Amino acid sequence: MSAFPIPDLFIRYATAVAAPVRSRIEATPGLVGVDARLRAAEAVCQRWLIAHSIAILRISIGAVLLGFGVLKFFPGVSPAQALVEQTMGILTFGLVPGGVALVAVALLETVLGIWLISGRAMRGAVYLLAIQLVGIMSPIVLLPGQLFGGPHHAPTLVGQYVLKDVIIVGAALVLAATLGGGRLGAAAGEAAPASM
Repeated sequence: MSAFPIPDLFIRYATAVAAPVRSRIEATPGLVGVDARLRAAEAVCQRWLIAHSIAILRISIGAVLLGFGVLKFFPGVSPAQALVEQTMGILTFGLVPGGVALVAVALLETVLGIWLISGRAMRGAVYLLAIQLVGIMSPIVLLPGQLFGGPHHAPTLVGQYVLKDVIIVGAALVLAATLGGGRLGAAAGEAAPASM
């Protein structure tokens, strides 16, 4: 050790910086095997998701629409009954009575739900879904007082009911993208999924 400890400490520090300590994870053989197994499991999950996630999305949205559509056939059961009647009254300039509008929306949602769940008539389902989404989202513009009447203009329960439909809009866009043959696939540089 030298008479002045500071230069000696400086030399050790400079040496450590020049040759940094490598991670011990790479050198541990057991952890390399775990990493490889985790990556293999991730690849299997990714292949499964690529193969099935669009169908699961389609069936999920169909089940939601079918459930809400069936509720609207029974007066007083659907929590959205008043909202549907008011919105349709505005959209049709009062020409369609509230009860008729409620049954029409119930029929539309039920048919959409059945088509989406079954996977049949998908082109028609996506076109009807586009019409449905205009009706679903129109209260944001037509009835903002009812949707944002909470404290400090926070969404009311009815507003939250409508705003959650943004998820259905996103799902509809994904389903519409698959009409022309769009598919999920592995990212560039990754191996293409093996067929299952």
